[in-house]
Amino acid sequence: MLGLFFLVLTSFASLAFPKYLGDLVDSAANDLFDKIDQVAMILIVILIAQAVFAYFRIIIFVRVTQKMLAALRQATFAHLIRLPMTFFSKKRVGELNSRISADVALLQETFTTTLAEFIRQLIIIIGGITLLAFTSVQLTLFMLAILPAVIIAAIIFGRFIRRYSKEVQAQVAESNTIVEETLQGITNVKAFTNEWWEILRYTKKTDEVAQTAIKGGAYRAAFASFIITGLFGAIVAVIWKGATLVNAGELQIGQLFSFVIYSGFIGGSIGGLADVYAKIQKAIGATEELMEILDEEIEDIPEKQKAQGKLDGEIAFEGVHFTYPSRKEIQVLSDINFKASPGQQIALVGASGAGKSTLVGLLYQFYLPSEGSILFDGKSSSDYELQFLRSQMALVPQDVLLFGGTIKENIGYGDTSADDEMIQKAARLANAHQFIETFPETYKTIVGDRGIQLSGGQRQRIAIARAILKDPRILVLDEATSSLDTESERLVQEALEKLMKGRTTFVIAHRLSTIRNANMILVMENGRIAEKGTHDELLKKPGIYKKLVENQLQL
Repeated sequence: MLGLFFLVLTSFASLAFPKYLGDLVDSAANDLFDKIDQVAMILIVILIAQAVFAYFRIIIFVRVTQKMLAALRQATFAHLIRLPMTFFSKKRVGELNSRISADVALLQETFTTTLAEFIRQLIIIIGGITLLAFTSVQLTLFMLAILPAVIIAAIIFGRFIRRYSKEVQAQVAESNTIVEETLQGITNVKAFTNEWWEILRYTKKTDEVAQTAIKGGAYRAAFASFIITGLFGAIVAVIWKGATLVNAGELQIGQLFSFVIYSGFIGGSIGGLADVYAKIQKAIGATEELMEILDEEIEDIPEKQKAQGKLDGEIAFEGVHFTYPSRKEIQVLSDINFKASPGQQIALVGASGAGKSTLVGLLYQFYLPSEGSILFDGKSSSDYELQFLRSQMALVPQDVLLFGGTIKENIGYGDTSADDEMIQKAARLANAHQFIETFPETYKTIVGDRGIQLSGGQRQRIAIARAILKDPRILVLDEATSSLDTESERLVQEALEKLMKGRTTFVIAHRLSTIRNANMILVMENGRIAEKGTHDELLKKPGIYKKLVENQLQL
C-alpha cells in the first residue's frame, strides 16, 4: 500500500508537469516575467519530488516482490513435495522444475515493474483526460474519438496474446524437461552415442518455442502498429484542431502546448499499455499453471508428528484390489490376502509386471487400495497418521539414489537429528565405515550427482546405513545385491542380515537363492498371489516357483 501511495504521487507529479509547462509558455507569451521565475521554481520542485517518490516506490516494490516471491516459491515447493505419488506418476520432473523456477521468475518482473507501470499508465490516461476536459471539452472529445476502437482491439488481441503466452510457457517447460532428463541420464546418452540425437530433440523443441513466441509477437506487433497509427494520427489532428481554436481566440497558446504534451503522455501510455497488458496476460498464464499445482490435493503430513510409539510390525492385506486412477480399466492387483507376523521375512517373487512393486507402493501408502484394507498391528492404515506409518518403514532399493551432498548427509537422511556418533555407528553396522575412512575427507566426501563418485556396492552400503539409522519396524528390500560383484555382495549381504534382525521385512526377490530362509514366499502372477508358502513347501509341488528355481539352477 505504501508503494502504491508513492506510485500515485509519482503519477500525479507527472501529470502536473505539462500543466506548468503550459503556464510557463503563457507567461512568456503574455510578457509576465515575474511569473516565469515562480513557475520555473514549481517545475524544479515537481522534478525533485518525482525523483524522490520514484526512488521510494521502486525500493518498496522490489522489497515486497522479493519477499512475496520467496514465500510463493516456498509455498509451491512445500505443496509440491506433499502431493501423492499418483500426481508424480503423471508429471515429468523437468516440467515441475520449470513451474517453480521459470513461472515464478516471470511473476518477479510483473510485480516489480510491469504492474507498477500498468497502474501508472492508467492514472496518467484517466488523470490526463480529466485535465484535458478542464482545458477544452471540444478538443478532448475530438481526441477521444479513437479510444473505443483501441479498447476493442485490446480485448481481442489480449486473448490471442494470452493463449500464445501459455503455449510458450508449456513448451519452455517441455524443453527444460529434455535438458534435465538428458543430463540425469548422461551416462546412457554417451554410452549409446546419442549426443546429436539429444541435440536435435532439444533444437526441435526450442524451435517450436521460438515459432510460437514469434506468432504471439506478430499479434503484439499488429496491436502496437494499430495503436501508434491511430493515436499519433489523432495527435496530428488535435494540433490542427487546436491551432484553429487558438486562431479563433478560444484557446491560449500555452493551453494548446499543455494539451499537446498531455495528448503525447496519454498516447504514449495507451501505446505502452499494449506491451504491459501482454506481459500481464503472460504472467496470468504462468499463475494459472502454478494454481493448477496448488489446487491438487496434498497428503495429510503435519509439520510435527505426534508421538505414537512404535509399531510391532504385524501386517495384513485383506481382499486388496488396486487400479491406477488414470487406468481404471486395468486391474493391477486382485484379491491380495496374506498376513505377516512381527519380525517375519516375506519374499515377493514373480515376473516383471506381476505386481510386486505395486504391492510395496500400497504398503508405503503411496497409493490407496481400490478395494479391501491394509492392517498394521490389527488396525486399518487409515487409523494412523500417514507420516507415522512411513516413519516406521525403510527402503533399500536395487538402484540406490544418493543426494549430491556428503556421505554424512546421505546417511543422516535416515534421521536428520542424528549426531556424528550415531551416523558412524550406522555406517559400521552397514560395513561402510571401512571404505569411508579410506577417503581423504572421510564422512565429508562429496558423493556427486546421484552418488556417481561411489561404486554400486558402496552406494548400497550407504543406503543400508541410512536405513539402520532410521531404525524402522518394517523394512523393504528390492534385491539389493543382484547387480554386485562377489566381494561387494558378501559385505552388503552381511549388512542386510544385521538390518533385518527383529524387523518385518519384505524382499522383492530376483535371485531366488537369497530367500531360502524367508518365512513366507508370495509368488505373484498377473497381479494375483498364485502361490504361497516357504521355500521347501513350494519346491514339493509343481508350480511357478519350482519352475523359476529350476530355470535359475540351469543358468
